[in-house]
Amino acid sequence: MRLALLGPPGAGKGTQASRICEAFDLLHLSSGDLLRAEKLNNSPLGKKIREYIDNGRFVPDELMINIMQNKITALIRQGFVLDGFPRTLSQAEALAKMLTALQRPLWLVVNLAVDPAVLTRRFEGRRICPVCLSVYHIELMPPMVADVCDHDGARLVIRPDDLPSVVRTRIQTYHQTIAPLLAFYRSGALLCDIDASGSVDQVWGLIKNRLESCGAGNERLQ
Repeated sequence: MRLALLGPPGAGKGTQASRICEAFDLLHLSSGDLLRAEKLNNSPLGKKIREYIDNGRFVPDELMINIMQNKITALIRQGFVLDGFPRTLSQAEALAKMLTALQRPLWLVVNLAVDPAVLTRRFEGRRICPVCLSVYHIELMPPMVADVCDHDGARLVIRPDDLPSVVRTRIQTYHQTIAPLLAFYRSGALLCDIDASGSVDQVWGLIKNRLESCGAGNERLQ
């Protein structure tokens, strides 16, 4: 399987990508994780990335595409789930060209659609461990002890980009930029819309059923 997950901030892409990878033995390629790894390695590419991230700027498409190309090209016949990439139409076009050259095109793009009001409630309850970066939700996925990380006992915090004013901007920006990307994949008959407004388990059930039904008769799995 070669999948991409799309969805606004708070849609649950990371959580669902992890479940997909575990169920179908795939590699989780998170753009955020890859950027952080390159930055920590202090490679020439990582130094360029640091300049953007440390100054609060988005990493340009060219650099993001370069990182993903290096990672995907290194894979040998292993399926993967792209999480957080592509984010723009130019990234999607570059990805398609790259995967076609490798003779390993995407066979499904899962779009996690969530009502903005639901997203806002999710962000309001989200907490993160500043030490191990584990993510919790005070209602949907609470820690065993309120406001304390299950793994290291650190006090949970609210991420700066989860503040209400920031969340509204992130959601608005996403919806302004996603339309061309959805149209691109819909025109190629690759897009699968999933209602991600429910619980983690409910959304996972919808995704799992769709993947199994597609895989049963889809030659692109091969």
